[in-house]
Amino acid sequence: METQKTNYDYKNVIQLSGTQDTTRKFMANVFMWMFVALGISAALSYLFSHDQSLLQLLFNPETLHRTTLGTIVIFAPLAFVLIMSFGMNKISYPVLVLLFIAYAALTGISLSFIFLIYTSASISTVFLISSLVFGVMAVAGYTTNTDLTKFGSIMIIGFIGILIASLVNVFMQSTQLYYIISYIGVAVFVGLTAYDVQKLKRIGEGIEYGTASAGKMAIMGALTLYLDFINLFLMLLRVFGGRRR
Repeated sequence: METQKTNYDYKNVIQLSGTQDTTRKFMANVFMWMFVALGISAALSYLFSHDQSLLQLLFNPETLHRTTLGTIVIFAPLAFVLIMSFGMNKISYPVLVLLFIAYAALTGISLSFIFLIYTSASISTVFLISSLVFGVMAVAGYTTNTDLTKFGSIMIIGFIGILIASLVNVFMQSTQLYYIISYIGVAVFVGLTAYDVQKLKRIGEGIEYGTASAGKMAIMGALTLYLDFINLFLMLLRVFGGRRR
């Protein structure tokens, strides 16, 4: 499960009285990079899951366990998130872009495992549902005049809760807890989508578009929304996905 959240620093953001045009350009840049990342992840996930020679690099068909490379691919994306989050102010924009693309590629490869568990039809259906839900909540977060700061804080607490519960359930292996975490996870990432979009909109209102800082903030914003979408998709898949027999 891609239960990772970014915690990057805003101290280098150039504060200006932003215009609507500046904000729209910033948000368009954020979503553009998010869609690029999703495209890379989707392509590599499909490629590795449908090419037996590539899949065997990650999964041993005889022992039904992950290979060493498969285990590295599962956990490597977390390292990229930490590097990008805590090193954003020191990393140059081109390097940050390369790290973001590499992160999306590794995540896509790690997600190839879902094709071993769920049917392709259910994965496609849940992906479309996730896209619709994400789109609705993104529009809601962008257009609402209600301050979602307190709501977002509650969602972040919920995120921490499901992360801890997920780690506990690794040892408990409780089916009931698994589904409780999944349902709560859907609600949490639906809420975080609206909150994060509003947060990014406000960031876009306070930066100088076209600067290196603005470019890096757009990449980190894209990473945030990418994580919201992937986690929402995985939670919905756990609830509604049709498993292979």
